[in-house]
Amino acid sequence: MLRRMLALWFTGIAGVLSLASTGQSTDAPAAPPGGALAEQRFRVIVSSDIGGSDPDDSQSMVHFLLYADVFDIEGLISSPPYKGRAEHILEVIDAYEKDYQNLKLHSSNYPTPGSLRRLTKQGAIDAAPEAGFSRPTEGSRWIIQRAKADDDRPLYVLVWGSITDVAQAVHDDPSIKKKIRVYYIGSWNTKSDPAAREYVHDQHPDLWLIEANTTFRGMYVGGTQGGDLSNEAFVAQHVKGHGALGDLYVAKKRDIKMGDTPSVLYLLRGDPDDPSGESWGGSFVQTGHGPHYWTDGPDPALREGKYAGAKTVNRWRKQYLRDWQKRMDRTIESTPPSITLEIRSEIR
Repeated sequence: MLRRMLALWFTGIAGVLSLASTGQSTDAPAAPPGGALAEQRFRVIVSSDIGGSDPDDSQSMVHFLLYADVFDIEGLISSPPYKGRAEHILEVIDAYEKDYQNLKLHSSNYPTPGSLRRLTKQGAIDAAPEAGFSRPTEGSRWIIQRAKADDDRPLYVLVWGSITDVAQAVHDDPSIKKKIRVYYIGSWNTKSDPAAREYVHDQHPDLWLIEANTTFRGMYVGGTQGGDLSNEAFVAQHVKGHGALGDLYVAKKRDIKMGDTPSVLYLLRGDPDDPSGESWGGSFVQTGHGPHYWTDGPDPALREGKYAGAKTVNRWRKQYLRDWQKRMDRTIESTPPSITLEIRSEIR
């Protein structure tokens, strides 16, 4: 009995120390229900302009691969335009490979580096012409192939760059619209290929589409920024020195931007069937444009400065950063959780 009480006491102390070390309080608001962290498993393709003029896609890819065990990743597509190429996705996978042995100690569901390389495809390297589409690419063909796979679950396409390959895919095979769900980070990405965006928006109003033009800014603007949760301090304390993925992240940028990451957060916590509900990746409104089209909410109370809807992301900042912190720790923790459980069992 004494051993059992001591074990419970040590466990409780460890929990308190853990909360203290992270700055979390026991009365923190509950996370939105549902999502991949609630053991829902989503099929995901990422389309990214990684390697272009902004390093935030490399940051977001590091973050995404740390959560690779909770998704069924079905494609990683380089969709610039400009300088980004598939080789820049492979650069992050190379870092992931160096951390893989530690990561898989925490979850056997982490995909092998080789499988991720096989899923990496090159998409369009030029913006679409005025029509909004041109020729099929390896990336657009892959979207169609995976959308037509024998799987009843929807395929989420997270667009971190131009929407060029999605536009090409729905042009070449409109039937895939009933299977894909697109979370599109607009803003600069729309400026990079306006014709593709206009084509998708105007000619395919029945496509399931979240178009985030400002909501995503809540990833790095506003919210809880004190102590180690500021954009610079968090990276310095919880990313730097954390495996090859942490080293790559810091080499690209030494503070948090990660403007594409809300598309991943949307699937991690919340009900992705309801874009108007609460999720780590934001809440959105319908405009009447189509039956499945959502965009940034205009409510002034949800603005962060000039960014409409941004508070629907940054209100969860403490939660999603603390969760990511634990993921970063996996790159440097080589003791499997099962060993800890065995030690506690011996104490009992």
